[in-house]
Amino acid sequence: MLRECVGLAAHIGRGVQRVATDAALRGARSFPRRVADLDVRALSRIMRRAVTSVSVIDGDAGTSSRARLKLTGDGVPETVFVKMPAVTAATRLMGELGRLGHTEVRFYDDLSTALPGVPRCYGSAFDPLTGRYVLVLEDLPAERCEFPDTLHPLDADKASLLVDLLGRLHATFWGRLPDWVYSASGDHTSLLTGKLMDVSIRRLAERTDIPVENGQFIAHNYRAAAQLLDRPPHTVMHGDAHPGNVYFRDGRAGLLDWQALRCGHPGRELAYTLITSMTTGDRRAAERDLLDVYRKALVAAGGPDLDRDDLWERYRLGGVYAYAASLITAGMGGMQVEDVAVEGVRRGVAALDDLETVALLKKTL
Repeated sequence: MLRECVGLAAHIGRGVQRVATDAALRGARSFPRRVADLDVRALSRIMRRAVTSVSVIDGDAGTSSRARLKLTGDGVPETVFVKMPAVTAATRLMGELGRLGHTEVRFYDDLSTALPGVPRCYGSAFDPLTGRYVLVLEDLPAERCEFPDTLHPLDADKASLLVDLLGRLHATFWGRLPDWVYSASGDHTSLLTGKLMDVSIRRLAERTDIPVENGQFIAHNYRAAAQLLDRPPHTVMHGDAHPGNVYFRDGRAGLLDWQALRCGHPGRELAYTLITSMTTGDRRAAERDLLDVYRKALVAAGGPDLDRDDLWERYRLGGVYAYAASLITAGMGGMQVEDVAVEGVRRGVAALDDLETVALLKKTL
């Protein structure tokens, strides 16, 4: 435990130092700090193509700053989607603690070309001194793509497309883990998760009718639960495949926002994805069949033939992550709009009940 605490302190210190260094240097460093800094010179350097004009179409902000840009130039796309660090120092520090920017840049640089259902990357840059980054990605056409969210849940057919994609993703890296990808339970910041869950339970109990305290055992035993959940075998997982990070185009599913990429057992990812993406009734009716769709896709893409009963048990344990992630997202605030976040918690709590996750956890620990 002492070693883990030292690692956590060092990790937090590095994040604080990057944010403080960035604030101190401000404009003294040439690396772009805002969307407005992405002029023709900066974009030409990042994209390695001659950009002759750039204008902002629209943008928004969350855990990162995002914008759509219109470009002209030599062989450049007409529009692109860019991601940069959040505007506020507090949100930037949260991103540093999760290594969000660096993880997504490494994903697009090292892993993305091997995968289906991933937006094309036209260029990326990362500044290790300040933690600032730029990703220039394919601007997915709204007229040809469908973008769901928690309030517009997936039906069984769409969920089948999504678990098929997850099967192909997991098969690609089964037994071939990049050395820089770590598990959720192996992250130093997981030492903080139980405390964040406790705070979130208190906050949500005050403002919602959701029985969030049903997962109190998980909050009090999170480290042990996470380690149980992350037992091998491992593969590369998207790590945050909730409906807001999903899109559909030409009858196929795709995944956005690879900043929470982790390694782990697929039961964690499948539970998180299906619990957050479907209504509770639809999930209950279809989840066993959807796990079979996943198993077949995994084998078809070169992965192992997972035992059906074992995957079901690991999926039930995966309810731990669906509950914890949605709970903290809603309880701490700032990452999703309120109604979306609260609906995610509602589904996560319901799954603890019908999957009997807490009872299974108590039996297994």
